[in-house]
Amino acid sequence: RRHKPFLHSCYSIKVYEILSICEGKKDYSPLIRVIGRIFSSADGLVQSFRKDEEQHPNTKEQHPNTKEQHPNTKEQRKTHQAKDEDKDEDDKERTTAMEQESEASASMEGATGSTENRLGPVEVSVDIEAVRRVYDRLLSNEKMESAFLNALVYLTPNVELDLTYLDVYDTNPDYLNIFIIVMENSSLHSPEYLEMAMPLFCKCMSKLPLPALAKLTRLWSQYSVEHIRRMMETFQQLITYTNTQLLSVVTFTFNVLCTFEEEPPSSELTLQELLGEERRNKNGPRVDPLEKELGVRTLDCRRPLIPFEEFVNEPLNNVLEMDKDFTFFKVDSESKFSFQSCPFILNACTKSLGLYYDNRISMYSERRITALYSLVQGQQLNPYLRLKVRRDHIIDDALVRLEMIAMENPADLRKQLFVEFEGEQGVDEGGVSKEFFQLVLEEMFNPDIGMFTYDESTKLFWFNPPSLENEAQFTLIGIVLGLAIYNNCILDVHFPMVVYRKLMGKKGTYLDLADSHPVQYQSLKELLDYEGDVEEDMMITFQISQTDLFGDPITYDLKENGDKIPVSVDNRKEFVSLYSDYILNKSVERQFKAFRRGFQMVTNESPLKCLFRPEEVELLICGSRNLDFHALEETTEYDGGYNKDCRIIKDFWETVHSFGEEDKRLFLQFTTGTDRAPVGGLGKLKMIIAKNGPDTDRLPTSHTCFNALLLPEYDSKEKLKERLLKAITYAKGFGML
Repeated sequence: RRHKPFLHSCYSIKVYEILSICEGKKDYSPLIRVIGRIFSSADGLVQSFRKDEEQHPNTKEQHPNTKEQHPNTKEQRKTHQAKDEDKDEDDKERTTAMEQESEASASMEGATGSTENRLGPVEVSVDIEAVRRVYDRLLSNEKMESAFLNALVYLTPNVELDLTYLDVYDTNPDYLNIFIIVMENSSLHSPEYLEMAMPLFCKCMSKLPLPALAKLTRLWSQYSVEHIRRMMETFQQLITYTNTQLLSVVTFTFNVLCTFEEEPPSSELTLQELLGEERRNKNGPRVDPLEKELGVRTLDCRRPLIPFEEFVNEPLNNVLEMDKDFTFFKVDSESKFSFQSCPFILNACTKSLGLYYDNRISMYSERRITALYSLVQGQQLNPYLRLKVRRDHIIDDALVRLEMIAMENPADLRKQLFVEFEGEQGVDEGGVSKEFFQLVLEEMFNPDIGMFTYDESTKLFWFNPPSLENEAQFTLIGIVLGLAIYNNCILDVHFPMVVYRKLMGKKGTYLDLADSHPVQYQSLKELLDYEGDVEEDMMITFQISQTDLFGDPITYDLKENGDKIPVSVDNRKEFVSLYSDYILNKSVERQFKAFRRGFQMVTNESPLKCLFRPEEVELLICGSRNLDFHALEETTEYDGGYNKDCRIIKDFWETVHSFGEEDKRLFLQFTTGTDRAPVGGLGKLKMIIAKNGPDTDRLPTSHTCFNALLLPEYDSKEKLKERLLKAITYAKGFGML
């Protein structure tokens, strides 16, 4: 039955009056009955806390959290003032920093083509400030808190039935008010709510139609950092507390959206059974319907209001069974919930494990297909991607072989890689491939070749616009990066972040110049901030000048007849946008297209794009430069008679910890084939130290394929340090297998 709405926003003062009467009589039963009657009824909540259109005629374009709203009453002014004074200092500092950081980007919003913060204002009929005032007053009383909890437990089954069998939102869009009002309850994070009410409430929310979810997103995107963080922490605790798969928290630029999936039944499929399944994602990465509805994409966000790191649920990452989750993600994502469909909840280490499963299954699939063709056609086909190269002609050999494969059958690039150096013995179990990648990159990034330019201030490489190298060379670099990800190898590559953004399909903009071309960025920023007469003082036109490969000046018009168009206060944003587009996109279009084409030959069918942000793609390719050798010591295994309590092992770790930063990197290069830590840090690296005989003058050796160090049992710590330093210093082409 319908309940008469008691909590109209204009009369919320009546709640306080009833509360005062109850406090005086020490009897809260009347107010508890009122709360139970209203908050347990869908109709009652929909009709409650309504905005008074007569008293608030301008609320259509206003929102209680937007900067444009100003409190009109004395009580509202006091409330706003008190809230401002009680804000966390961290939020103030973050907001101030973001405002300062985004001044330039805000002024360039139209010029740079930025897609961030495209969610416009949304109109709702509920008075959110009135809801908050009532909650603030009533939730201070424990008895009232229980009343709200019991009402929500009673409410959710009815709401679920309404959304499942009736088109309640289509007939009454104000039905969304229920979710707006409930989510303002600041006690939702308590164990009682998490256990008794929130799981079913989340299930109800998942049944909202797409337009309703989009409207919720637009509404919540206008909330303050404090309110967004409170909601986010509630959902994080729901995952941790219940350990259920109910949550999909989607964060957009300056917005948070929460949608929920039903908990899936346990699956009997294993990774081995997956090998017989057809390859999925042939048409590219999945598209989130909500992202499509809103016209934004989570992974495209540059500076979220709440940092991405805060959305990562570490307790979940620690217990998540990635083999099962990957099964749900790969086989039938529509009926099985997978946390990989919410990649921002997972850390890079967990996601890299999912990517590893995908890559390995692809390798096994290609191997099975090759075996099938061999049986049908009677030809002996190679189930692996084998490269035989000469050290002194490594680029020519690799280029010819990979180019032939790319033209004849690009699918062969997704086979497991095996590298063989001509005239050298050894089976590639990973170490030879690492050395191959390293040698190719050293050759390609040699400044004498002229494919890339090197910035001494940033220590980064960028594509050389006037390079005379053919596109095949850049395609080879792209293939090498893709193969490194595919074969789980770390590369010593130094690109600015804009390269990885462009690999993910985005264009470089003015903001990207900050790390790729810092000098130009600073000059353009000064142009945008200049308060004088730009045209008279700077005398810039829409024609720019650069030098070619031989040092001769060349000019380029950013727009037609650019040399005759002066830059002024009115058009300086356009100039900055066109200049940035030329530097980061147009001037290197030929080189980067070839580079990206090579990268996509290997990764096009991979879930890379829908799982990883550009920063995480860089981490996948380059690893981390933060080296925690204490974490490595904790995870190292021993063989051949050694254990962690042996004298030689204790001397070894004391020696390694005493090394400087450069020597530590040399040691890591000597033992593993790279001087970087894998995704997740050195604690994720499984190193083995094996006994290699008694005391001797021989140097330590290593098997980089297996991250194994063969260490003789030297009779003194001094000899150990001297032998080890010599081995890692002169290790190139020697001592590593």
